[in-house]
Amino acid sequence: MSVPLNEIIYEKDFRKDVLRLPNKVQDKLASLIGILRENAFDERLHTKSLGPPLQGAFSFRIIRGYRVCFEFVAPYTVKLLIADTRGNIYRRLLRKR
Repeated sequence: MSVPLNEIIYEKDFRKDVLRLPNKVQDKLASLIGILRENAFDERLHTKSLGPPLQGAFSFRIIRGYRVCFEFVAPYTVKLLIADTRGNIYRRLLRKR
């Protein structure tokens, strides 16, 4: 029995964030989104559940200094929220909530 693929929804700010990333990071992110579509908790993503006050959100690593924050809006539906440096991403997510 196969598991359904995750539907990926891109928030407007996420699309803008991706355009600001270095080309190398954009390329890596494109391949990771394919993995995310198959399994949001694949070990290659290094997915982490965020704690208070960001509970309900998750992050995954693009490369060492860059992360993506996302949330599940329905079973098998992932909404990508923010892509930024590790130092900025959680602060930005707090402002969004």
